[in-house]
Amino acid sequence: MLYTLTNHLTGPDAGLGALDAPTLRSFLAFLTSLALSLLAGPALIRQLRAFQLGQTVRDDGPRSHKSKEGTPTMGGVLILGTLTLSTLLWADMTNCYVWLVLAVSLAFSGVGFLDDFLKIRRRSPHGLSARQKYLLQSVAAALAAGFLYWSASTPGQTSLWFPGPFSFSLPLGVFFPVFAYLVIVGTSNAVNLTDGLDGLAAVPVAMVGAGLGVVAWLSGHAGQSAHWQILHVPGAAELLVFAAALVGACIGFLWFNTHPALLFMGDTGSLGLGAALGTLAVLVHQEIALFIMGGVFVAETVSVILQVGSFKTTGRRIFRMAPLHHHFELKGWPETRVIVRFWILTLVLVVTALALLGLH
Repeated sequence: MLYTLTNHLTGPDAGLGALDAPTLRSFLAFLTSLALSLLAGPALIRQLRAFQLGQTVRDDGPRSHKSKEGTPTMGGVLILGTLTLSTLLWADMTNCYVWLVLAVSLAFSGVGFLDDFLKIRRRSPHGLSARQKYLLQSVAAALAAGFLYWSASTPGQTSLWFPGPFSFSLPLGVFFPVFAYLVIVGTSNAVNLTDGLDGLAAVPVAMVGAGLGVVAWLSGHAGQSAHWQILHVPGAAELLVFAAALVGACIGFLWFNTHPALLFMGDTGSLGLGAALGTLAVLVHQEIALFIMGGVFVAETVSVILQVGSFKTTGRRIFRMAPLHHHFELKGWPETRVIVRFWILTLVLVVTALALLGLH
């Protein structure tokens, strides 16, 4: 709230120079969340070890993962904590979009925290039941989707936009809140499924977050949105500050999560980060761009769906193990090779989505 408070004390007509633009504040938000992560990370790891809040590895996973047993988890507290503090410091907190994406992220992170806590307490890889987790996620996502639907003032704000040389919008009307709900919940769980190797989820989330932040900035400016032929969303440019804080928090967390990891994000981190990406995409009406940018998350989710469906219907497995990253592990790929190649794929997909937006 540093920017908001300063703006209030000096008056709306005083002007704060470069700070009035979200671009500089996004840079400061990135540096703040990164610095806070690096400073607070060691202390958090020590506390988690002191309270024996370590990871419980499932028995049916790759045998190599047994060495990860006991590694401090719930590192999502570090990510969401630094993200929140940085956003409060540098974003314009009179912007309802910033409050919405922050609230949804924290709500989903809270669900993940409860899940992680129950796993540790029971010393089991099973926390909340699937039904309990889905119900809690649904409440948060439904409230957000309902707010966006009822606050929409134009048909474009409840439409699905398709990017590309022949960009067009598909009015969803009363189906918009259902669609928004599915995007938020689906992205949250997709990131959760991807978080199975050291650093595998953190870097793709940072890349996709950066891409969506750029799109948010373009959407928030009438001239830029007209040039790129995307929906103009007044106030969306401020989401760049949130996205930059998210990137900084993920990169700071990666310092401790890189292989071999000293800290896992747990569901506390993965559910909150996934919800953040889904909400950002819904707010700027770039769900298709999210689908492209987050292709790794999509592939991980589809691999689980296909594996379960095939086994239940035919008794056979398509992959050696699902999600997809485990399949490549069991094929003999070293963990670091799987991780870096998934990073590279995400980078290519983010650039592809941004390039597609520029085709008109």
